[in-house]
Amino acid sequence: MVRCTVDRACVLGTVVAVGSLAIGVAAFQAPGQRAPLPAIEKVKDNLYVIFGSDATDRPKFTGGNVGVFVTDAGVVLVDTKLAGYGPEILAQVKSVTSKPVTTVVNTHTHGDHTGSNEAFPASVEFIVHENTKTNMERMDAFKGDKAKFLPKRTYKDKLSIGSGKDRVDLYYFGVGHTNGDTFVVYPALRTLQTGDMFAWLDAPFLDRSNGGSGVEMPNTLSKAIAALKDIETVIPGHSPLMTLKELREFQRFNADLLSDARAAFKAGKSSEQAAASLTFMSKYPGYKSDRVKAAIDAIYDELKAK
Repeated sequence: MVRCTVDRACVLGTVVAVGSLAIGVAAFQAPGQRAPLPAIEKVKDNLYVIFGSDATDRPKFTGGNVGVFVTDAGVVLVDTKLAGYGPEILAQVKSVTSKPVTTVVNTHTHGDHTGSNEAFPASVEFIVHENTKTNMERMDAFKGDKAKFLPKRTYKDKLSIGSGKDRVDLYYFGVGHTNGDTFVVYPALRTLQTGDMFAWLDAPFLDRSNGGSGVEMPNTLSKAIAALKDIETVIPGHSPLMTLKELREFQRFNADLLSDARAAFKAGKSSEQAAASLTFMSKYPGYKSDRVKAAIDAIYDELKAK
């Protein structure tokens, strides 16, 4: 399996893409300022990925990892990166197949995963979880004339696209990163694409404005792991290819993060104190702590609300 890396600049780009740093978004999307996409890479058989950062210039941010699944009927694309990358995504797809893109699945609402939806023709079917469509309807990127790029097909718990070796299964297990995150499974290839429910080896970005929950995150991940047993390869939202073992570890990390945050909250500690007194990080070698404070802030917001 091919691996690429994601660093702090790439992760900051994710926050930028969802609107926390609007000025940064403008900079990323300004004409002539977009980083070129890295070359499409084969995962296995007829499944490819366009990763989120250039392997030779990792600070450049282009958006989330894009899945490219070539079926007999056409290409199923999972996520579309930041705005402006549509033509480059299509060029990358054409480098591996002459078949057209027939379906686009957006794993969630954020602009670094939905930004180039507008590049695809009306014949393409867009599919999202029902909560994600509601979230997308609030985005400026899908208002006015651009409302026509909103997905028309949604699902509640599970949806299968295609059949046999070309089947793609979409699952919703509950709230976490947002309230509408889709897990995408390619059963014939024993491969799972997680979107930002598993983005990197660090604390998750918990988007409270779109229904995200650090309190529910560990439970939602547990449900996914329990249901999706026959998985060999995992395509995270912004990281190299991983395995189910690493997804399980990420679930335990989130459970420990929640446990420490709850204990600190109950003891009357501030979120700053909670982030400075974590007891579990040594259990997770290779994990960063760049996003821990923001995750604890989000968990504290939930605990205060309850």
